[in-house]
Amino acid sequence: MFKNGLSYFASAVFVLVAHSAMLLNIFVNGNYSDVNSVVTLSAVVIGLDLAYFTAMLFFKQMTYSIDFLLILILNMSVIFQSSFGGVELNKKHLITCITALVACRGGYLLCRNHRFIQNKKKYIFLAIGALVIAIVTLTGSRSMWINLGPVSVQPSEFIKPLLVLGCATSVMEQQRKHKLLCFNVVYENIALFFIIALICGLQWWCRDLGSLPTFVGIYICGLFFRLCYPKAKFSKKAVIVGVAVLGALAIVAVKYAPSYVQDRLFVDIWSDKTGNGYQQSKALIAIAEGGWLGKGPGFGELHNVFAYDNDIVFATISEEWGLIYAIMTVIAILVILTVPLINPPRSYYHASLSACICSAFTVQMALNIFGSCNMIPFTGVTIPFISTGGSSMVTSGFMIGMLSATQSPIFKKTKNKKKSSSGRRAHN
Repeated sequence: MFKNGLSYFASAVFVLVAHSAMLLNIFVNGNYSDVNSVVTLSAVVIGLDLAYFTAMLFFKQMTYSIDFLLILILNMSVIFQSSFGGVELNKKHLITCITALVACRGGYLLCRNHRFIQNKKKYIFLAIGALVIAIVTLTGSRSMWINLGPVSVQPSEFIKPLLVLGCATSVMEQQRKHKLLCFNVVYENIALFFIIALICGLQWWCRDLGSLPTFVGIYICGLFFRLCYPKAKFSKKAVIVGVAVLGALAIVAVKYAPSYVQDRLFVDIWSDKTGNGYQQSKALIAIAEGGWLGKGPGFGELHNVFAYDNDIVFATISEEWGLIYAIMTVIAILVILTVPLINPPRSYYHASLSACICSAFTVQMALNIFGSCNMIPFTGVTIPFISTGGSSMVTSGFMIGMLSATQSPIFKKTKNKKKSSSGRRAHN
């Protein structure tokens, strides 16, 4: 799609025009007392665009679609986060966005060769175990955060790409069955079941069940690719039984959920606007007041509400920039996830990898938006790339790099070290 210079140039111009239009909106309609704040923000955003466009020329790829969409979304995020309640460059968020771009390159380089990453499965499982141990032993008071002075790290975020890598599979892997009792099984499938059970137990122990659907979404998507690979002999009855079991587990989970979860599941936000319904009621009011075009960058009131820049950021954008901008932002993220459908991955492994990543982002984004709009219980998860949060931003950038790798994979043939008998005779 972006093999020639003209297409690359045209895509760069599109991104620059989109960001320039947003910056012009701030200059005309924004809430600022010093124009230098707008100039600084504009210089940083345009400068980061140009620097990234230049850096990408050093990476030879089959397509740059995802990379252009990533810089588009990240700098949109910088503009949004720098204008909530007043225009001033959000330096911390800018740094996390740059870190996400670097992490994207890391995910891209790591996952291009599927054979390399497949051979490291045991280390991936060990890394997940190490992170679980770190969360249990280092966070303290059943928390998900490790405080390192002025910086807080959420290790559970780093489990997401590892779980994706663990769930990704090839057809060859699924054909390596072993006899266990009366069943032919793949050992990795059993290991993944225990891993997701461990993660579910960890989320319950840390009282952070809001992130659990994201992990379960990754696992179910990966399980589907593992059991329904081409020409797999899989019983429809087994699928029905599996769905029934999941449904039963969901019912049991709701019935025996902790009290704080029960409160969020059945709360009436309008009758409890100062309690469990506080954020959602404020978010809905802000969306309604913002309308289609918004109050103007910096003129909103939602920035006075806790977690306005992460948990309910969709509502904050809607209030100040309008529902049109908020929907456009969501569409831009969804376009990234549809790229693998436009340019199909070159291997079954990369296909399962991209599907698990898309599942994670879709579930996470849906939880945030629908929760803010009171369509589902409030979970407190972030929107990828838009919400603040260093751990989430780095992880999302790394996973987008993995997604980009599925579009430009490399395949290295295994060299046959054995010489033919004729070759040995000739040598002798």
